[in-house]
Amino acid sequence: MHAAAIDLRGGVSPRNTRLRGQSIIEYVLIIAVIGLVIVFAGPGVAGAIRNQLNLVGNTVNNGTTGGVEGGGASGGGSTGADSATVQAAVAKDAKDWTLEEQKAVAEDIAKNGTSSIAYAKAKAAMTAGTEWSTKLTNRHSMTYKIIGINHDDLANGSGKAGLTFEATSSVSYSAINSSSTNLGGWEKSELRAKMNSGEIWNLMPSEFQSKLLPVRKLTDNQGGGADPKTPTATVDKLFLISATEVWGASWAESWNPSNHRGTVVNPEGTQYEYYRDKGASIQNYAAAAFKSERWTRSISPYSEGYFEYVNAPGNENGFWASSREWTYPVFCF
Repeated sequence: MHAAAIDLRGGVSPRNTRLRGQSIIEYVLIIAVIGLVIVFAGPGVAGAIRNQLNLVGNTVNNGTTGGVEGGGASGGGSTGADSATVQAAVAKDAKDWTLEEQKAVAEDIAKNGTSSIAYAKAKAAMTAGTEWSTKLTNRHSMTYKIIGINHDDLANGSGKAGLTFEATSSVSYSAINSSSTNLGGWEKSELRAKMNSGEIWNLMPSEFQSKLLPVRKLTDNQGGGADPKTPTATVDKLFLISATEVWGASWAESWNPSNHRGTVVNPEGTQYEYYRDKGASIQNYAAAAFKSERWTRSISPYSEGYFEYVNAPGNENGFWASSREWTYPVFCF
């Protein structure tokens, strides 16, 4: 036992008192240095420091579990580096999410659903139409927004993609096919090939491509004027939205009165939450209004050469596959 370190009279030893006082002085000096860095280092460094301080605050507020996220009595969720990235995203305005944070949030939502600590913020960003941007290889930028949460089926059958995004700036003014035919539908279209391995795919920077998830998309891939068929699946990383995904079941229903050969036009997927929450339908088409006309991947039923497109006011129209329209990719993280 070291007598110098213990005061048998119940007081605090001089040695411990000196050390504690010294520690307080050190903390004050550290805080002063941080303050000087924030003042002189500029907004970029200052913002990073603030994010880290917010992250520490979140950890303290979450108690001793630290990096554990999500719902459930056991505090399920991601841990480690991914957890830190999600918590950093939650601590800031969604419009300031980096590409890495968008991906981490999507993965956390895919894993934890509505129990994800990022779910409410992602939902609010979708409702508000919050946009992000990525620089393309042609030096133009592509802006995009969330239109679906846990909506699209992963190609490997393991579950859902956490977030689905739709471009809000066009990346190409393209025809779907070089000739005026819709035979083979989206599956066999030239534009699909360009979007998944050709010139449009190559517009995406490598760090963006690496975050895209292959998903299963349902489309009537018959075309050629034949009676509508049950939709079949393609696997895509970049794709066009379908008519059903914009206007909901009302699009297929609008093609199904008794005077249409007695056949049935089937929905192609389900309506994305962004458009559903806005009340978009064939009747309420203004809720699907956009910056310009844009292609969908849906063929026009009973037509040999038309694909459906959304005009700027949000209404449905058909146009020759060889005509050029604006291309707005949809994709999943």
